Amino acid sequence: MERTRIVIVDDHPLVRQGLAFSLAAQNGFDVCGEAETESEALAIATEKKPDLMIIDISLKSGNGIDLIRQIKERDSRIKILVISAFQESLYGERALRAGALGFLNKQETQSKLLEAITCVLQGDRYVSPELSRRLISQALTNGSQPQEPTQLLSNRELEVFRMIGQGLTSGAIANQLHLSRHTIDTHRENIKRKLGARDAGELNRQAVQWLLENG
Repeated sequence: MERTRIVIVDDHPLVRQGLAFSLAAQNGFDVCGEAETESEALAIATEKKPDLMIIDISLKSGNGIDLIRQIKERDSRIKILVISAFQESLYGERALRAGALGFLNKQETQSKLLEAITCVLQGDRYVSPELSRRLISQALTNGSQPQEPTQLLSNRELEVFRMIGQGLTSGAIANQLHLSRHTIDTHRENIKRKLGARDAGELNRQAVQWLLENG
C-alpha cells in the first residue's frame, strides 16, 4: 500500500520529533521531511512533493501563513494542516484563506490529530464548530458583521503586533523577520492607525494586553 508522505514544519525540534514519532507509529504514514524555517519548508516541498504538510504559524524564520500561500502557488496538490499553539479564532480563518484545509490546536489529543489528518487528506476542511459557525455566518451576511480590531490587520501586521506584545523593539523585530527597520516602523504606524492607538505607548499596552488574552 502506498504510504502518505508528510512534511512537518515547526520551529521547535521537540514538537517536530514528537509529531514524527506519533505519525511513524501509524500505518500508512511516512514523515519524509522536517523544517523550521519558511525557506527550508519551500525547498523540502519542492524536492519531496509530499501529500500533506503540517505547518505551525510561528516559524524560526518567516511565518506559516505566508508559507501556506507560497506552497499552494507552487503546487496546489499539496494539502496543508495547520497545528498551532495560537488560538483558532486568531489564525484559523487566515490559514484557510491562504490555502490550508484544516486548523488544530497543539493542546488537542493524538486522536484529534489523526482525525484532522484523515479529513484533510480527503480534501475536506477540518475546523472547530465555532469557526465553522462564524464562517457560515459571515457568508450569509456577506461579511457585513463587525470585525474585531485585529482582524483589520494584515498577516504581517498581526505578526509585528504580536512581537510588540512580546516586548521586542523595532530593531529586534526587523532582525527576526529579516526586514528593514524602516519597514517595521511603517508597519507600526499602520497598526496604530488601524487600532486607533494614540501613540507608541498605547500601542505597546494594547499589544501586551492582546497577547495576554490570546496567547
